[in-house]
Amino acid sequence: MSSRENVSLTTQIKARAVELGFDKIGIVRAEALTEERERLEEWLRRGYYGEMPYMARDPEQRSDPRKIFPVAKSVIVVALNYYTPHQHSVSTGSGRDRVNHATTDNRASESGAQSTGKVSRYAWGDDYHDVVGEKLRDLLAGIKAEYPEAEGKICVDIQPTMDKAWAVRAGLGWLGKHTNVITHEFGSWIFIGELLLNLKLDYDDQEIADQCGSCTLCIDACPTGAIVGPYVLDANLCISHATIESRTPEIREDVAANLEGWFYGCDICQDVCPWNHAAKTTSESRLEPRAGNIDASLDQILELDQEKYANRFRGSAMKRAKLSGLQRNARALLTSS
Repeated sequence: MSSRENVSLTTQIKARAVELGFDKIGIVRAEALTEERERLEEWLRRGYYGEMPYMARDPEQRSDPRKIFPVAKSVIVVALNYYTPHQHSVSTGSGRDRVNHATTDNRASESGAQSTGKVSRYAWGDDYHDVVGEKLRDLLAGIKAEYPEAEGKICVDIQPTMDKAWAVRAGLGWLGKHTNVITHEFGSWIFIGELLLNLKLDYDDQEIADQCGSCTLCIDACPTGAIVGPYVLDANLCISHATIESRTPEIREDVAANLEGWFYGCDICQDVCPWNHAAKTTSESRLEPRAGNIDASLDQILELDQEKYANRFRGSAMKRAKLSGLQRNARALLTSS
């Protein structure tokens, strides 16, 4: 493929990505992420990966897309805004969360016990793996239609790729001190995906400089101290890790005592970020909240059996925690109220 064809195809891919609903796109060379791998290995050495042993498997593979797709020449990185303007009806108990979400406070029942738990914004709508994955499959199909020799591999979070690092490398945003990627347009309310492609393209070479400055709001607001330093998260202390990834029968005591009403995941560090205060609403209707996915009824969660759980959370990212995890979370909130 000639240089002119590279530029033409790159332009077509970016235009098509926008047509499919992606909000940002960048394209970079498929190569090893050397500095990022070093930071990953140091994070692993400190044991900050909690109950996510898959993070420790083969950092070299995780940091080099050619290890999972040997013919990769390009990494197409996309971002999808998932922000919707709905708010939790449950207010934060300790005051650490500097954004007031309360519309009507139904946190307590007449007996004083907490009745609902907050769900992280990313899980309100349909499973992002499905939404982003479908769009990337359509993008790849369009490329193949024009270039039959094209081959690609789609990555949406569950593949061993460093999604945030690629988003930064592709110029979509910068890594915030809370370890989420921040964009000018959408703050950190974005889903990230990659399409590894066997074709050489015209590459973006402008990364966005870190614009967190001296701000430490996210670090200061974390009720468990999980952000142990700028850009460093100890998953062992993270509410999201405890309520989603952990498979222990009970949430560890120091985290359970500081859940601040969070039932599934946690958005505190993002809620306080100044870059998120003027967020734009997503244009993807599938990311609108499902019934019961903003504030979950704890009693209803405890009443679920396996069949009801499967029906209730089919096509939702919340199934990640499994029924046992969701009911554990509900019990922890009821016990702490």
